[in-house]
Amino acid sequence: MLVELSIDSLGRGTHLSHDLADILKIVDNSGLRYCLTPLGTCIEGEWDEVMALVKHCHEQARTGSSHVMTTVRIEDEAGATNKLNENIASLERAVGHKLQRPMVVQSASH
Repeated sequence: MLVELSIDSLGRGTHLSHDLADILKIVDNSGLRYCLTPLGTCIEGEWDEVMALVKHCHEQARTGSSHVMTTVRIEDEAGATNKLNENIASLERAVGHKLQRPMVVQSASH
C-alpha cells in the first residue's frame, strides 16, 4: 500500500525544518521505501508497518507541539507493488513522455 503523510505542528511558526527533520529521521530509519515531496512524504509498505510508522511520526510531532494536524491518504490496491514508481510511470506512459519531476535548485555562490 502507498500512504501520503503530511504532519503540521500548529502554533509553532512557519519554519519547521528542524521539527520535520526529526520526523524524517524516523521515516528514514524505518527501512520502508519512501519519497519526500515538497508537501509531504509518500511511504510504501504493508498496512501494519506503515500505520505503526505514521503513529510514531505523529507522536514525535506531539513532543514539540500540543496541537498537531496529521493528514494521511491511502492507496491500497490488491497485488500492487512498487507504487512509488509505478504510479508516475503509468502516467508517463499515458502522456507518451517523461514528466517533470522535482529538482534541486542550487543557490548562487557568493
